[in-house]
Amino acid sequence: MILEKVITHMNIQSEYKEFVAKYIDQVRNEFKDKVHSMYMCGSIPKGTAKPFQSDADFTLLCANPEDIDYAKLSSIKERLLEEYPFLTKIDTIICSIDDVFSKPNEWGFWIKIVCVCVEGEDMGEKAPPILISPAFILDLNTETPEEVDRLHRLLGEADDPALQTRYIKGYSKRLLRALYSLILEDTGIWEDDIRKMKNAIINHSGIDPDLVDYLYTCYLDSDVRIVEFLEKAEEIYRYFENVLQTMAAKFYPNPDKPNSNM
Repeated sequence: MILEKVITHMNIQSEYKEFVAKYIDQVRNEFKDKVHSMYMCGSIPKGTAKPFQSDADFTLLCANPEDIDYAKLSSIKERLLEEYPFLTKIDTIICSIDDVFSKPNEWGFWIKIVCVCVEGEDMGEKAPPILISPAFILDLNTETPEEVDRLHRLLGEADDPALQTRYIKGYSKRLLRALYSLILEDTGIWEDDIRKMKNAIINHSGIDPDLVDYLYTCYLDSDVRIVEFLEKAEEIYRYFENVLQTMAAKFYPNPDKPNSNM
């Protein structure tokens, strides 16, 4: 089964159009041809964004990501957040053109399936089709252990309430995405609506539904005890890890076969 694109066409609401245009202009003016093309994902390009609730998610595709000065990029985001306070935050991912093609089940998936091009040549159209399979699911989760460990550590060390809120929301979303990836062969689509993602996980996986509901609640409202959240997150991640390892064992039955995903 071929995985279809999440956003087939842009439907940016009128109140967000000026912001998106300014972000594109300021990034292009600052970095010129160091940025090959720009992409968005999430509620803004889908036309479902809500003022003071939704954030903006951009991806910059570059020949050499190291050419992008993160301090200058942060300055652009800070200025725009001041000008458009109805945005909760602006996230920007930077990846290389090479990664889109050398890692088709990771960055190719991100550019081709999850994102929609808002400026420049759309490299997602040139990326190969994504076939839903155990190999794809394993590749998609190559960096999940590292990301989960990073979020776990950051949340455990955070003292600032604003940071705690941000990390709990991000951690919850990351775990929900990881759990959803395990059931892709059942759903046949990549779902980026968190509520629908949560419901699909409950319907198609063997994890305790209460744990999934807990994650979803924490994503919506991060006013929870840190210790309790970390304990639940560890339990959820153990389930994910066990299912992924079982999948890998079936897909790579020969223990001597190289497996970069484990």
